[in-house]
Amino acid sequence: MRESVIIDCFPSSVARYRQEYAIVAIDVIRATTMAITSAASGRRTFCANSLEAVRRIAERLEYPLVAGELGGDMPAGFHMNNSPAELLERTDPHRPLILLSSSGTKLVWEASQGAEPAYLACFRNYSAVSEYLAGRHRKIAVIGAGSREEFREEDQMCCAWIAERLILAGYAAENRATLDIVERWSGAPPAACWGSNSVGYLRRSGQLRDLRFILEHIDDLDCAFTVTADEIVMPTGALTEMMEAA
Repeated sequence: MRESVIIDCFPSSVARYRQEYAIVAIDVIRATTMAITSAASGRRTFCANSLEAVRRIAERLEYPLVAGELGGDMPAGFHMNNSPAELLERTDPHRPLILLSSSGTKLVWEASQGAEPAYLACFRNYSAVSEYLAGRHRKIAVIGAGSREEFREEDQMCCAWIAERLILAGYAAENRATLDIVERWSGAPPAACWGSNSVGYLRRSGQLRDLRFILEHIDDLDCAFTVTADEIVMPTGALTEMMEAA
C-alpha cells in the first residue's frame, strides 16, 4: 500500500490516528516553537497537558523552570510565559523546562499516547522533520493545535510545508482537504501568517517580539524532535545522522 499523509487540526482529532500513524504536532505560535527552541539549546524539556501534570513532572526534577499559559494568562506560580524569545535570553540552561499551554502541549501529550512515534515541528525545523519522516513511516498525520476552534494560518502553513515535502517524496495525500491546504500555502512566505488571530493576540498583549523571533528563525534547525513519555528528545536516528553529517 502506498505511503500517505493527512493534515488535521485540534488535540481532539488525535484519537483518529493513534493506532496507525506517526503524528507530527504543530503549534507555531507558540508551544512547539518554545519546546523545540528549548530542546535544541540543550535544556531538558517537558510538555504537560494540565496543571496537575506540571506538578507531577516538577516533583521528579531539580529546580525546574515552569513556563506557559492557559487561556492566554500565565498561571500563578509559573516563572515565565510561553515565550521562545524570552527563553533564549535566560542564563540558566541547566534548569529543566516544563511547558504547559492551552492547546499545543495538550496536542503533544495526546499524540504521545499512540502506537507510533510523535514528533514536534514548527517553522524552525519543518524541512528536517520532513526529511527524517520520509520512508520511516507508512502513514503520517500532520496536526495543527488550533486555538478557539480555528485552524490558525501559521499552523496550516507549517502542516502544508511538511505535507508538501512528503508528497514530493512519494507520499499520497489522503484527502482533498490535505491537498487544498498544501496548494494554498505552497510557496507562501512565512509573513503570510500576519493576519492570523494568533498574531493579533500577540499584538494586543504586547508580545510581538515572539512573532519577530518566529519569523526570523525559519528552517534554521537541522534536527527532528520526538516526545518520549513527556520529555522532548532528539530521536536516536536523527542524532546519529547529525553526527555522521558533522
